[in-house]
Amino acid sequence: MNLRRGITFALSSVLLVSAAQLGMRWSMSHLPQPEQWLTAAIQPSAVAVVLAAILAYALSMFCWLLALRDLPLGRAYSLLSISYALVYLLAASLPLFNEAFSLSKSLGVALVILGVITINSRPARAPELRSAS
Repeated sequence: MNLRRGITFALSSVLLVSAAQLGMRWSMSHLPQPEQWLTAAIQPSAVAVVLAAILAYALSMFCWLLALRDLPLGRAYSLLSISYALVYLLAASLPLFNEAFSLSKSLGVALVILGVITINSRPARAPELRSAS
């Protein structure tokens, strides 16, 4: 088990899934309603971003599977929570998403990050080997 490699893959998964979420959000605000897809003009850039976001999701899943080889599930799963905080912070910070900061959302993000730090602050225990008796 390689803890550093597992954390690297888990954080890569977080970055990719966060980028995918933001890409999907941007794309959906630049595409017509689904019932108009056959008749309305569709921006090629929005379609390209949707496809890139789908690829980012796939790569995120691949990184997640690699992370699970080296991290205990509880530790790995807690790291995924960072994506909630990252997406909120980026969406509220970047003007193209037109999202607003709020005290309650910011407090929620702080609690999520505190939880991730709490879960991951203790050294991981080596898995117990069970005998076949």
